[in-house]
Amino acid sequence: MGTESWASNPRVAKVMRGNRSRDTKPELAVRQLLHARGLRYRVNARPLPSLRRTADVVFPRRRIAVFIDGCFWHGCPEHYVPSKSNRSYWGPKIAANVARDAETTRVLSDAGWTVLRYSSHRAPEEVAASVESHVLAHDRDLPL
Repeated sequence: MGTESWASNPRVAKVMRGNRSRDTKPELAVRQLLHARGLRYRVNARPLPSLRRTADVVFPRRRIAVFIDGCFWHGCPEHYVPSKSNRSYWGPKIAANVARDAETTRVLSDAGWTVLRYSSHRAPEEVAASVESHVLAHDRDLPL
């Protein structure tokens, strides 16, 4: 197996190795607050087994999927700054991520799921309060 990297330089390769796909600081902060509020959930789970996508926090019985999207990776309208290097790679990559996010939201919504998306720049307390209000609203709508 070769040691060549697709990264444009060693600095980029080091940064890319350090990026996490799960258990990011914003996710951990939100999960800690949700747990402290007495909410129980699944972590990094597929809401639909047939869909090869995982949500950061899933409430399976309530059919609520929570995504905490990084500003760069998901093209945050407020904070996304296009890469200055290797634009021919990063431009289409981020556009594909945004399109995949929209498709995931549509597929889950069509299947009866509530999809909650938050950018990682939002305060964890604000995100946890919003998620909790959706969970409690769902619980109120359930027949006894």
